[in-house]
Amino acid sequence: MTAFLLEVGTEELPASFLSGAVAQWRSRIPESLAAHSLNSESVAVYGTPRRLAVLITGLPSQQPDREEEIKGPPAQAAFKDGQPTPAAIGFAKKQGVAIEALEVRPTDKGDFVFVQKSIPGRPVADILTELVPQWIYNLEGKRLMRWGDGDVRFSRPIRWLVSLLDEAILPIELENGSLKINSDRISYGHRVLHPEPVTIHNAADYVKTLQSAYVVVNPEERTQSIQAQVQAAVQKLNGSTEMYPDLLEEVTNLVEWPSPVVGKFETEFLALPTEVITTVMVSHQRYFPVFKAGSTTELQAYFITVGNGDPNKAEIIAVGNERVIRARLADGQFFYKSDLSKALEDYLPQLETVTFQEDLGSLRTKVDRIVNIAGQISTQLQLNADSQQHIERGALLCKADLVTQMVFEFPELQGIMGQKYAIASGESTEVATAIFEHYLPRGADDILPQTLTGQVVGIADRLDTIVSILELGMMGLAAKPTGSSDPFALRRAANAVINITWTANLPINLKNLLDQISKDFAEKHDISQDQADINAVFRDDFFLQRVRTLLQEEKQIDYDLVNAVLGEDDPEYTDRALQDLLDVRDRALYLQQIRRDGTLDKIYETVNRSTRLAAQGDLDTKQLDPTNLVRPELFQKSSESAFYAALVKLVPQTQAAQQSRNYQLLVEGLINIAPTVSNFFDGADSVLVIDPDPEIKRNRLNLLGLLRNHARVLADFGAIVKNL
Repeated sequence: MTAFLLEVGTEELPASFLSGAVAQWRSRIPESLAAHSLNSESVAVYGTPRRLAVLITGLPSQQPDREEEIKGPPAQAAFKDGQPTPAAIGFAKKQGVAIEALEVRPTDKGDFVFVQKSIPGRPVADILTELVPQWIYNLEGKRLMRWGDGDVRFSRPIRWLVSLLDEAILPIELENGSLKINSDRISYGHRVLHPEPVTIHNAADYVKTLQSAYVVVNPEERTQSIQAQVQAAVQKLNGSTEMYPDLLEEVTNLVEWPSPVVGKFETEFLALPTEVITTVMVSHQRYFPVFKAGSTTELQAYFITVGNGDPNKAEIIAVGNERVIRARLADGQFFYKSDLSKALEDYLPQLETVTFQEDLGSLRTKVDRIVNIAGQISTQLQLNADSQQHIERGALLCKADLVTQMVFEFPELQGIMGQKYAIASGESTEVATAIFEHYLPRGADDILPQTLTGQVVGIADRLDTIVSILELGMMGLAAKPTGSSDPFALRRAANAVINITWTANLPINLKNLLDQISKDFAEKHDISQDQADINAVFRDDFFLQRVRTLLQEEKQIDYDLVNAVLGEDDPEYTDRALQDLLDVRDRALYLQQIRRDGTLDKIYETVNRSTRLAAQGDLDTKQLDPTNLVRPELFQKSSESAFYAALVKLVPQTQAAQQSRNYQLLVEGLINIAPTVSNFFDGADSVLVIDPDPEIKRNRLNLLGLLRNHARVLADFGAIVKNL
């Protein structure tokens, strides 16, 4: 078996490109090999700031021989009167076979000519020579560049190429204008610790050879080394640190031979908020902060950076890092003191100078809309005066910190600084917390707001953005959110609204809120009623799609059960879902539960059969009480009377289930009525539902329609797939 090594040597690659390139090769190269019938024992992809490499072991020396069936022209065109036509002769010639090798076989589209060919395998060296340039040139990434006078695009200029098949050089040439890079066995080690060229004698020796030149080519090994070294350095300081995942990944991709460097700064800077210091270190300088042992909030005046230079020069490197961090913290100190010179409320007028969106006005205008929407939510929730006051104040101040010097310099601190400035300005804890929490969640893995004030302000902020942008999109002034274009992150905002509502169990009528926000928007932007109606359909559908996605992907509800609670082109269900997000969640979860425990099977056939037949009637889907809808005097069989009596008994159970959202009550009632309905259909006293007498037929369809309606309180059983 053969080992193949490919190393693409470059100028320093951006950390983000390196992560993506390694991931792409890890998936694409095995697929590429499989497409050419080449098996291997392992495909190891490596990457450092100066190289991207793959080591493939266990390759065969030659592609296996294979049989291939090739379809030719229709038999009618290939043969005439039993003799081959030019079409058959040409096909045989092209495939390199005799006319006698052609076979006629039937297909779905008639008889066609086929030929069975035995194709000998090609040497693996020939195949790799063709594949390697594709692997390199097909890498995707942001801001690819050209260099020299060629048209090749890559993240950074390619400087050398190593291509070895065991100990032999596999000749590969990369051409970029007048520049030609030919493969060799010469690589390069660490820029500082081993500047001399490195000769790789055998592909299998790659990792060990580069290790001897102070290059750890395996990203996972570098990550483990960084974690261990940083933790060891922190322990010597009797402290602790946090291994921020994004920072750890970035640092891993910035070094080839990691070594820790301990730096320090003046203790006076510790008076700054911890978030300011850690933001400077982590987001701007790529340093690991040092906390006091056992704490995640109290800092020490130290930091750890991961160097890529000479470990013996750590003290000199530390001095340079200290000089940089000192300047950044001094800026932060100045901004902090300056911002605290006035109350947070005094920044509100400056929001007039910041445009939220060209057609939506300034941030100050947006704040007014948030205050209004938050008030509507407070009214829906029937909050007391104190809670409403906190929410109104939180909404008013939620964006004020955006025009402070600190947040202007460090945008990552929005909300965080607002909370601190609010406390310093004498605002209540509820208001200060809401300023921070209304941004939550900031990403897929972030926490949700925990206080009612933060939840309401956060929902109000997002609803304003969503409705406003969607309304503009309907007027052709902004892009509608699609899978490839969502510049205002509307899908993420809608997900947050729904998840906050579900997690906090807020009884919000989202439909009413959306209608009112849209109405207010239409009045101010002179939107016609016809256009407003079109906008409303699109807006509601947008939110329903988010509910559908969250139920399926986050709540793990089967697709057909989601269809059953949201309805399929059923306005009654779609309106109900938006009017009560908690109810649609609970119904979906309950359906999933009774599917798992088998309860759904006990009622499925009865309800589904009734639902199908009831569609032939004209009974309104909201009717539950049979008293004035079914005429007992038309009954001909005892099964009809029993069905009627069971429906009368079911009404209070269904109504109780509606009021309490305890759908177990409804399902128990449906289980109890199932034998009665079964007897109505198939028992000794069964009836013909579609009776020749139209009045009797209508009476029986109403019985079935009422049962369908009771079941519809839980879900549309017609959308549920049996035994999914």
